[in-house]
Amino acid sequence: MGRSRTTPAPAPAVPGRTHTEGPLTATVASGTAELRPDRDRPHAWELVLDGAPQSLVDLADPTHLGFEYQRRIGHLIDLAAPARQPISVLHLGGGALTLARYTAVTRPRSRQQVAEIDTALTELVRTELPLDRGWQIRVRGGDARAVLERTPEGSTDLVIADVFAGARVPAHCATVEFAQLAARALTATGRYTANITDGGQLAFARAQAATLLAVFPEVCLIADPAVLRGKRFGNLVLAAAHTPLPLTDLTRRLAADPAQARLLHARDLTDFTAGATPVPDAQAIQSPPPPPKAFG
Repeated sequence: MGRSRTTPAPAPAVPGRTHTEGPLTATVASGTAELRPDRDRPHAWELVLDGAPQSLVDLADPTHLGFEYQRRIGHLIDLAAPARQPISVLHLGGGALTLARYTAVTRPRSRQQVAEIDTALTELVRTELPLDRGWQIRVRGGDARAVLERTPEGSTDLVIADVFAGARVPAHCATVEFAQLAARALTATGRYTANITDGGQLAFARAQAATLLAVFPEVCLIADPAVLRGKRFGNLVLAAAHTPLPLTDLTRRLAADPAQARLLHARDLTDFTAGATPVPDAQAIQSPPPPPKAFG
């Protein structure tokens, strides 16, 4: 008798926008949002706001972090607690909710709150790049600092600040008082991390490092060496805590990443600040605009 042939079951459909539908452009409160299909991943989409890349989401694999800065924050999510253990996270700035999706998959049952001021953007993302209904992700429309002010003391394991107005970090989310609010929201062993952008002499980044050092005893900075040398404009990730940061494991993960990264801590970070002083609310400034064709 011949062998019977079984037809393999079709792959389950991936909810959300498909590449066959093509790119999408929509007007949201913060400007013009575009969803661009990723050429290398059949279910991945890049969110672009007014020409500036914001997020990359793979609907078939939420653990994929396509942007360098998101992978660096992803390492901090991985090291926030033992593997798979749920944590509580406050995301300041939502975008396409890439890091919230990552946390939900890598740390099931985590409680996550997202502050995103652009409710039209959130609605667009929810419609076109939907979240799994089982994920405990609550998105609140509101200013990041206002949400942080209302966050109960000692309630959060991880605060992630990825707050941008256009392509710039808002001034009121880059001060000593803002960092103090984040510190207040954290558990005793909790951690704070922030994504910022800068270039050239890195005056904004140096001041932000000094600002966190005024609030937290433990601070480190992660960035591409070319950015640290002032050779190009780019992202810098800051991490802070009241307890020691997992520097050995973090350094090991950064070394394994395809993108080069340098970690500054202790004396190296103090030298980096180069005499910069902490920034209070009264002297707050937004991060510098990206140079022309920075994303071209």
